[in-house]
Amino acid sequence: MTTPTTTPGTTITPSRVLRSEWHKLWTVRSTWITGLTSAALLLGVGILMGATYTSDGGDSDVDTVVLTLYGSQLGGIALAVLGILVTAGEYATGLIRATLTAVPSRLPVLWAKATVYTATVFTLSFLTALLTFLTAQVFLSDTDQAASLTDDGVLAAVAGNAAGVTLLGLIALGLGGALRSVPGAIGAFVGGVLIVPEILGMLPYEVMDTVVRYFPTQAAGALGSATPLPGAASPGAALLALLLWAAAALAVPALLLKRRDV
Repeated sequence: MTTPTTTPGTTITPSRVLRSEWHKLWTVRSTWITGLTSAALLLGVGILMGATYTSDGGDSDVDTVVLTLYGSQLGGIALAVLGILVTAGEYATGLIRATLTAVPSRLPVLWAKATVYTATVFTLSFLTALLTFLTAQVFLSDTDQAASLTDDGVLAAVAGNAAGVTLLGLIALGLGGALRSVPGAIGAFVGGVLIVPEILGMLPYEVMDTVVRYFPTQAAGALGSATPLPGAASPGAALLALLLWAAAALAVPALLLKRRDV
């Protein structure tokens, strides 16, 4: 029995797995389509909110960052779809067989996908949110919603908005890896992450109000506000809740990768 040898230069390293996942992400049209769609929705809705706002309207009590970044709710769905495609998309095309053959230890593939996705989506979301806020403020400069990045909590809220969108996308990425089906993961994300908290929030129990505020979408909303939202979690608690949700969502496909065949 002979011991297998590794050809020099072919050793699987974390950097090589990361490089592979980076190339895979940027060489498919879905990345560009979902990324540009998300940016267009966020920027478009932000300009619309700024251009149509009047000081005597009914939105004067809305946080200025929340007002200008309303589009992140729609843009975040597009980026969640991208997260699902990053994992479940490979099962749909069969590419996952080649990927796991090249990286037989498997788990580095999931971590590389999550890392590349996080870096890409956070950068895109933050830059788009920053541009949207500044553009909307051109229209809001003479209203009661006028603000600047140097105001207390504004820049942190813009960054928090990007972090919230990114972590929601990571949850979607985990669902894609666990269910290995693009339609199934999209349905699970829409139903479990977007709809279920709304249903639970309508139940006539005070404990539900406390529980729901730590669900992903509600926690993400708390991160994107420059002023505390009534009934919402604090930014620190909201960030911790989102991190735990994302970790749990990634733990499931990690376990399945070790226990199930491709």
